[in-house]
Amino acid sequence: MPQDTANTQIVRVLLGASLVLGSVYPLIEPQLALVPGVVLKGLCVGLLALVALLWARGTDGWLLAGVMAAGTAGDVLLGLPGRFEVGAAAFGVGHILAITLYLRNRRRPLDAVTLAIVAALLVAGVALPQMLVAGNTGLAVYALLLTGMTAAAFASRFDRRVPIGALMFLVSDALIAVRMQQPGSGLALGLAVWWLYYFGQFLIFWFVAKAIRSGPAR
Repeated sequence: MPQDTANTQIVRVLLGASLVLGSVYPLIEPQLALVPGVVLKGLCVGLLALVALLWARGTDGWLLAGVMAAGTAGDVLLGLPGRFEVGAAAFGVGHILAITLYLRNRRRPLDAVTLAIVAALLVAGVALPQMLVAGNTGLAVYALLLTGMTAAAFASRFDRRVPIGALMFLVSDALIAVRMQQPGSGLALGLAVWWLYYFGQFLIFWFVAKAIRSGPAR
């Protein structure tokens, strides 16, 4: 079997497995013990990180792999007791890498609508933590990184489904904050948190990877 064909089949299996696991994870996680649940959770985006690593060529490819790897680390750490802050820090690293990737691929010039969206996101990232939980420096920094990542995605040259994925990620994190304020808020909210996050990550991965692979290595 030619090497390229074998690699293509491996990638298809990895992507298919990620989509299946990402879809069913929140439905079966309550029935799993801690370790199997954390492993399953990590595989959802972890398989995307592996494909990004296999596809990486040039700085942009390595940055995308880093974004997905940081998300995987965050997923695993948040699934472990007492690791919330470390998990959030891993996601913060991912946001920094994503901002770098998007700014390397920013559109020029930005239209008025995009500029307004970017400005609104950055203002929200500064203002909302102060309104909701004033004095929590860690949350304020994370919120600014999250909204900065989303704003940078809107300013990038990538397919419009990339900023949609980033916005889904942002909404997922906002719903986590709601769930933390309302323990026992139900299955529907938990499903929304996970599916918005996972499919947001998948949109980011797929359409960034497609743009990188179709153009010259950077």
